[in-house]
Amino acid sequence: MTEHRILRIHGRVQGVFFRQSAKQEADRLGLHGYTCNNPDDTVTIEAEGPADALATLEQWCRHGPPLARVDKVEVQPGAVQGYAGFEVRR
Repeated sequence: MTEHRILRIHGRVQGVFFRQSAKQEADRLGLHGYTCNNPDDTVTIEAEGPADALATLEQWCRHGPPLARVDKVEVQPGAVQGYAGFEVRR
């Protein structure tokens, strides 16, 4: 069953390849959705797929790529959007 999660990642997460690394992780997990930077220096990820893959992505977001410093990850459920693939947005 497909589920939808909205993750907002706080910390030093912009300018450290967080979005590109999140896409690689989402692709590896077979998830669909997108990631983008926010004006308040956070990163948002909207992802859809099986609950276990979403849980794995959430765990990955708690540390991110090597140059990131993650202070907090907020997670909310959302309505399935039917995304095709996973993209990095500005």
